[in-house]
Amino acid sequence: MDFRVDRSLPMSVRQQLKGAIEFAIAFGELVAGDALPSVREMATAAGVAVMTVSQVYRELKEEGLIETRPGAGTFIADSSKARAAQHPDIEALHRQIDAIIAQAEKLGVGDADLTALLKARLAYRSKTGTKLHIVMAGLFPDATLSYAKAIFDQLGGAVVVEPVTIRALNGDAQKRAHAASADYVVTFTNRRRELAALMPTAKIISIRFIPSETTRMALASISPTARLLVLSQFPDFLPIFQSAMRRFAAHVGKVVAVNFDDPRVPELLAASDVVVYATGTEDTAEKAPQGTSMFEYRHVPDPADVDRVLLPLVSGEPVPVGATGGSKTVVEP
Repeated sequence: MDFRVDRSLPMSVRQQLKGAIEFAIAFGELVAGDALPSVREMATAAGVAVMTVSQVYRELKEEGLIETRPGAGTFIADSSKARAAQHPDIEALHRQIDAIIAQAEKLGVGDADLTALLKARLAYRSKTGTKLHIVMAGLFPDATLSYAKAIFDQLGGAVVVEPVTIRALNGDAQKRAHAASADYVVTFTNRRRELAALMPTAKIISIRFIPSETTRMALASISPTARLLVLSQFPDFLPIFQSAMRRFAAHVGKVVAVNFDDPRVPELLAASDVVVYATGTEDTAEKAPQGTSMFEYRHVPDPADVDRVLLPLVSGEPVPVGATGGSKTVVEP
């Protein structure tokens, strides 16, 4: 993987390197057990100081994304526990109920409201029967809906998959309670900790997401002489977009990647033949001159991860350690 940083971007080289590794893990370019370069090797490859790499590795280790093995080096961590197959005793159930009550109190949800939420959940379970209830937590409504549909289509009628945005969960206690009551909440690796803090009682699974086939084909079909502009929704995504362009559009010689709110965007749009835009930046992309070719860079749940991580949960089978399709898959708590 190319870890080079771009010093022209409006973010520190430390943030770029950390973001590149995080998103490489989230989207499967780095898988559990993969070795990372040594601190000095990474510093040379990325073109940054040794101290910068040391700080990035320390932060990633604290977040549980990488691990060091004495005498062996630094590796991508895999802390998945396959708790779905466990059958907790009544004391464990009591602890979970107590945790829900404590979380409700913390959120200001009164006894009557909590009782109503529990009754609604019981009614939902009664309506759907034994179907597994999965919540797909994403960033943008349309994209999250497509992720939920893809998971449902692959798992079949034995599941109910509901889409919800992380923003909605942050702003609505009832939606948080409903999502936390699901059998599993599926999300991106780099959003797992945020959701775990938001919903401590939820069972959270992170799976890998890969560029859709449509996106890969569209990138491959861009003319080598085209002037390509890539619009990112977040600065942290710029490194992964640049990596994707090098991988799927390596034949294109003129590529510029910027955040959608970069002040240079209007002139860059005017000077570009093709615009590839991240989900959520459609309005900016549409300001390109008439006739400019453009398409959305869309991800999909990795079918291999859905088969190897989610499908066993539907049948009640234990998930083997390492059966993550490459991403760091975690179930909490």
